[in-house]
Amino acid sequence: MASIKNLKKDINYTLGDIISICQVCAQLNPEADKAKADAIVDEVIVTFDDLITKVNAKDVADKKAHYKAVNAELEAKANALLEQVNSL
Repeated sequence: MASIKNLKKDINYTLGDIISICQVCAQLNPEADKAKADAIVDEVIVTFDDLITKVNAKDVADKKAHYKAVNAELEAKANALLEQVNSL
């Protein structure tokens, strides 16, 4: 991990891109259920808040391992969210 700043950027860009993909998918498929797309966007926002809270945690014993775990969690949740978007 290069820096905390880059981890925060990764979180922001990755989850922001998922929101963009979800919105484009909803616009291109007007017959799709808009409530499902909105639910995915809400889940992305909750995930963003959760990950940023974990990055900003001050009482961490092993910071390097903690940030690697946050990065792994970002990747896992982003993949799960993309699977939900693909199912729209």
